[in-house]
Amino acid sequence: MAENREAGKGRKEAGKLKRKQYDKELARLHVELVKLQEWVKHEGLKVCIVFEGRDGAGKGGTIKAITERVSPRVFRIIALPSPTEREKSQMYAQRYLPHLPAAGEVVIFDRSWYNRAGVERVMGFCSDEQAQAFLDRVPEYEKDFVRGGIYLIKFWLEVGDEQQKLRFEDRIKDPRKQWKLSPMDLPSRERWYDYSRARDEMFEATDSSWAPWYVVDSNDKKKARLNLITHLLSKISYKKVKRDKVKLPKRRIGRYKAADYPFKYVKERF
Repeated sequence: MAENREAGKGRKEAGKLKRKQYDKELARLHVELVKLQEWVKHEGLKVCIVFEGRDGAGKGGTIKAITERVSPRVFRIIALPSPTEREKSQMYAQRYLPHLPAAGEVVIFDRSWYNRAGVERVMGFCSDEQAQAFLDRVPEYEKDFVRGGIYLIKFWLEVGDEQQKLRFEDRIKDPRKQWKLSPMDLPSRERWYDYSRARDEMFEATDSSWAPWYVVDSNDKKKARLNLITHLLSKISYKKVKRDKVKLPKRRIGRYKAADYPFKYVKERF
């Protein structure tokens, strides 16, 4: 990453997207995502999308933009909580394996097995030896995923220091966003450069030809979402699935007497 990004200067917002333009482009991309969904079901594809990045980089909002108009039975979001004591005793990757996609599924990991290379390493939840062992092994694990027919697409959302600061301050002030403040968020501000070093080592070890990392500049959330979705669609060759024409049937003629029942209606306050 460029040094000016690390210093929090980021890229200047040249030509910020207007809301109307953003909504228009997102609506167009939603149509394509629905086409992709139908193709994944039709062809029995297995798609795994990994979202990583700095705290406050906009992973949740981007995932929401992707899944807003598609079926949750096809696009499944996996956001695992902290491991239980039992899970801590397992092989590290074991808790993630059951969530990998089956045929006809798109699985989105909102943070993933890469926790070991990032937050766990920086915050001392694992040793340097455990983190290094993970970095040594994960490329081969991912090669097995790809050999097994999984489309593995890994995104890293990068946000500048100043923009992250503004987003954290917004979360602190806005009651609707305070739930987003995890116990790891505020310490991540203090350990900015520790996370930078961990990220760089992770890229060097795991940016493989079969599962490369794609970095998204998320200082402008709207642009980041559109750019990421466009790139995602470009990584899977899909076609529009032919559908039978739908004709709304007429209602059958019949008799019905309204039930004499004291329904409990919701009070109309608006």
